[in-house]
Amino acid sequence: MSTADPSFARDEKRGSEPASEISAAMRDVLPVILAIFPFGLLAGAVSVGAGMSVLEAVGLSASVYAGASQLAAIEMQSHGVPLWSVLVTVFALNFRHVLYSAAVGRHLTRFSGLQKALAFFLLVDPTFGAAESRAARGQITKRYYFVYGLVLYGVWLVTTLVGAVFGSAIENPAAYGIDFILPAYFLALLMTFRHRGGFYPVALASLASSTLVYLLLGPPWHVTIGALGGIAYAALAAPSRPTVERTEGMDV
Repeated sequence: MSTADPSFARDEKRGSEPASEISAAMRDVLPVILAIFPFGLLAGAVSVGAGMSVLEAVGLSASVYAGASQLAAIEMQSHGVPLWSVLVTVFALNFRHVLYSAAVGRHLTRFSGLQKALAFFLLVDPTFGAAESRAARGQITKRYYFVYGLVLYGVWLVTTLVGAVFGSAIENPAAYGIDFILPAYFLALLMTFRHRGGFYPVALASLASSTLVYLLLGPPWHVTIGALGGIAYAALAAPSRPTVERTEGMDV
């Protein structure tokens, strides 16, 4: 890619060499690859086990690109749950991605409209965590974001394919703890933000609202409402900005 692109030139002026951005993205995405590998195998195996062809299983991963909601939808369909209920469940599980987009979007000021659309499509849980962590240390460059996101997406498709072809032997993923690998990784990534002001109160508010909804309504609404609970607390607890008074004849 040519360094004549003005946006990449600005990256270099700010100390972000192309090679370093690519190596940083690869370094950060490697642990995630290890975490999603068994999860992708599971997605492919479960899809084929539910009656999908290998092509359909890979197509589902390519178009939806959301492991938890894919598995939930497949499980519900296999039990004859009405389509409207499946769609509502998938929407509830994936609504957090709207919140992710709002949070990460403010860091993508130098991305074009098409680049933002692709960036939001690639914005899954680990990508969100990596983007926020990167933004806290400086800025998110296009090279970093797209190398990280596209590598992760490619690995997801490959592991889904492998799982669909060879993974039918995985009958009870919970027995191996496979279904817990990615949430555990994301929790560890989330804890890297613990030094930010208000982290623990916001996390506790989110946990409390999520637990309450889970006990009263059950899944999947606890995911979205738990996130909204944390956001609501952060908004209410945010200190008010002092009002700046204008003095006659003076610009403040």
